[in-house]
Amino acid sequence: MKKTTGALVGLCATGPLLLALPILGIGAGTASASCSTDGAQGVDTSAVAKQVKAILDGGDKGSVSVPGLDAPADQVPNAKTIQATGVAMNIPARGQVVALATALQESGLRNLTYGDRDSLGLFQQRPSMGWGTASQILDPVHASTKFYEGLKKVSGWQSLSVTQAAQAVQKSGFPEAYAKWEPLATALQKAIEPLLQEAGGASPSPSPSGSADTGSPSPAGGCSADGDGTDFGTIPAGALPDEYKIPASAPPKVQTAIRWALGQLGTPYQWGGTCTDSHGKNPMGRCDCSSLMQGAYKAAGVTLTRTTYTQVKDGEAVSVDALKPGDLLFTEGTAAVPEHVGMAIGQGLIVHAPHTGDVVRITTVASWKSRILAARRVV
Repeated sequence: MKKTTGALVGLCATGPLLLALPILGIGAGTASASCSTDGAQGVDTSAVAKQVKAILDGGDKGSVSVPGLDAPADQVPNAKTIQATGVAMNIPARGQVVALATALQESGLRNLTYGDRDSLGLFQQRPSMGWGTASQILDPVHASTKFYEGLKKVSGWQSLSVTQAAQAVQKSGFPEAYAKWEPLATALQKAIEPLLQEAGGASPSPSPSGSADTGSPSPAGGCSADGDGTDFGTIPAGALPDEYKIPASAPPKVQTAIRWALGQLGTPYQWGGTCTDSHGKNPMGRCDCSSLMQGAYKAAGVTLTRTTYTQVKDGEAVSVDALKPGDLLFTEGTAAVPEHVGMAIGQGLIVHAPHTGDVVRITTVASWKSRILAARRVV
């Protein structure tokens, strides 16, 4: 997924902290926190829920004050991104709490552009220790993904305490510092969870009938039998060339994925969006580039990973000169860590979600060809 570096810098330049945040100290592997190891304090879960709802659901942002959330306009969206990434990676709630507690300790849930030595971001990960480039680490989705990948490598992490699990990933010089954040992390996880479920809970919509011009398959040909909340949508008039038809020679699952992606045309891009309700009012239900690909193939019963960094490993590599409809095309960044993705849909066209301020749209393979870093065939 792509990010806007300027926006991320803005997140960490919102003024002085009203409460003490972690002081970054010397650790082994990642930056580590050196604040006190006092025991965890009680948390008003109701107040946390109100604060989360106020920020994410447009409520009265001045009505609640929660210790540890002194800058909620920055902190709560970061918490939601961490949690949403965990959900996308099938990390259970316990793991999401570990991640939230870690970020609370390491950065105060702020996407910091500084830290001990070369430490950066929500988890104070270090480029020199293999967590990614500075730009990647400042992408909250990348940072969260790397944390969860580290957590999954810890044998039996589910049975460890939050502190033990966090320490196994972070290798902090102050391993007991995470414990005091567990109550707030737990309250955040519980408050955010229903909002994520709402974003992904839209009921299925049937593919419009009489779509001869697009060759669209019926939902029965591609949606999972138990219903997964996918929305085939209506292809906006004029969004495609008049002569375009979904290739009949493509495998049925590819046809379904293309049709679903085309149903999102014209919907606003949302960095970090889940693409589970692109036509809805919740911005986080809209699509970014990689969630558009994931959602399209989900409608066809094919599982893709969540980010461009991992989708570039899905399926098998194909030559740019041998593209077929349904292939994923990656640009920007590097071939190993690309930052943008689109789907070939036949007739030399690509569907993609470009960037903040734009909408899901069609472009051409010809305009991308010199910039394509990798191509993957997932069906």
